[in-house]
Amino acid sequence: MKSDGIIIQKALLIILATGIFSACGTVKRGTVPWEEEPTNVTSEPSGTMESSSRVPEVDKTAAPEIQERQEFLQLAFNDWKGVPYLLGGTGYTGIDCSAFMQVVFEDYLSKLIPRTTLEQLQFGDPVRKEQIETGDMVFFKTGRRTYHVGVMVNRNEFLHASTSEGVKISALDHPFWEETYLAARRVI
Repeated sequence: MKSDGIIIQKALLIILATGIFSACGTVKRGTVPWEEEPTNVTSEPSGTMESSSRVPEVDKTAAPEIQERQEFLQLAFNDWKGVPYLLGGTGYTGIDCSAFMQVVFEDYLSKLIPRTTLEQLQFGDPVRKEQIETGDMVFFKTGRRTYHVGVMVNRNEFLHASTSEGVKISALDHPFWEETYLAARRVI
C-alpha cells in the first residue's frame, strides 16, 4: 500500500513537471506575445533613401512570390524592430545579425540556414548586385575579420540587426553599406 502511494506521488510529480516545462516556449519565436506601440528608430541618412522605422510597402507590381516574401518580411520587421544587437544573442533581449537571419528565414520564410555569417556566405547561390531581389541575403565586410548580413526587403533596402541601432531597415545605397558591400546570395 505504501509503495502504491509513492508511485502515485511520483507519477503526479512527473505529470506536473511535464505540464510546467511544456508551457515554456509555446509562443513561436518571432511572434510577439504583447502589443507594443511603435517606437521611433533613429534614421541613418542615405543618398536617395533613408533608413527608418517605417514598414516597407509591398510592391503590388511584383510577382506574387515576391509580394508574399515582402509581406513576411514586414511581419518580421514589425515583430523585431528595435531589438538591440547582442553578439551571440538569439532572442528579444538581444540578437546578432546572423542569428536574426536564422530567425527571419526559419520563422517567416520557412527556410533553414546555417548559424554564422561566414557559413551563410557559403549557402545558396551567388547573385550579382544588380540582380538582387526581395529575400536575397546581402553580406558586408565591416572590418578586418568582421562580417555583417541582412536580407533584402525590396531592391533598395535590407532588414538587419544593426550593431548600433538594433533591428532596423537600411538603404543599400548608403555610403557605409556601398563601401563595405561584399556579396549577395539567393537561398529561396
